Amino acid sequence: FVENNTSHAVPGLLQALEQNDLRPEQVRYAMITHVHLDHAGGTSALLQACPNAVCVAHPKAARHVINPERLIQSSRAVYGDEMFTKLYGRIDPVDESRVRVMQDNETLDMGPRKFHFFFTRGHADHHFCILEEQSEVIFTGDSFGIGYPRLQTGKRPFLFPSTTPTQFDADEARKSVHIIRNSGARIAGLTHFGPFFDMKVGAEQLLSGLDQMEELLERAVDSDLNDDALQSFCEDGVRDFFRAEMEDRGMSLTEDEWKLVEIDAGINAMGLAYAAERIRKKTGS
Repeated sequence: FVENNTSHAVPGLLQALEQNDLRPEQVRYAMITHVHLDHAGGTSALLQACPNAVCVAHPKAARHVINPERLIQSSRAVYGDEMFTKLYGRIDPVDESRVRVMQDNETLDMGPRKFHFFFTRGHADHHFCILEEQSEVIFTGDSFGIGYPRLQTGKRPFLFPSTTPTQFDADEARKSVHIIRNSGARIAGLTHFGPFFDMKVGAEQLLSGLDQMEELLERAVDSDLNDDALQSFCEDGVRDFFRAEMEDRGMSLTEDEWKLVEIDAGINAMGLAYAAERIRKKTGS
């Protein structure tokens, strides 16, 4: 498996095994691009169901798989206990013996298939992408943006960068886009959501989006806004970005589609507001 989702998704993952005439005992690896809970929250439950599998993780992510308490506490603080349980379910520690760390540019050999790992910062410092060399698919986590299938119906596709808390760094994110673009992959396997086939166009869109998010971040830093006012400022800026991109593609979103965009506008704005406060503290402004 690549990306373990949440514990709620594990029955679906096991069903996928069955549909492919495979058994849980045959699973060797459960790989995560990074430890954010929508990508890695199901790891403990999946490993319990797959007794011979190990989790493959970035060196900085592995410790949080082994001891997820810090992740759990911070997420509960954001979402509250009830919503946390609804979103992520139960998250147990994973024994250290069942976690394998992969370094930058290291390869995991699985017979005819080889998985090559690239460290890709910008979204999170503990993020890597995974290139499956035979299929030329690179699993990009959150480093090659978000692409809702329902938002691909305009004049051209639409990918947008993820700027969620707490480690967004535009310069590092741009470097990661170039790493992915130059990896030799033909297809980006987006965790959110599915295959993206035009690597050149995707990279161009993300670099443009990152430039615009960085400009918004700079305006946020220079403002005299704090707390809720700073969050609202960033939300308005992200919404303006989405509106302009939709108009440029000749798209008119339905109410349900705007609800999707609103969720990401809020989360991305949180990351920008957090980054603005971090920059202010660092520069003393």
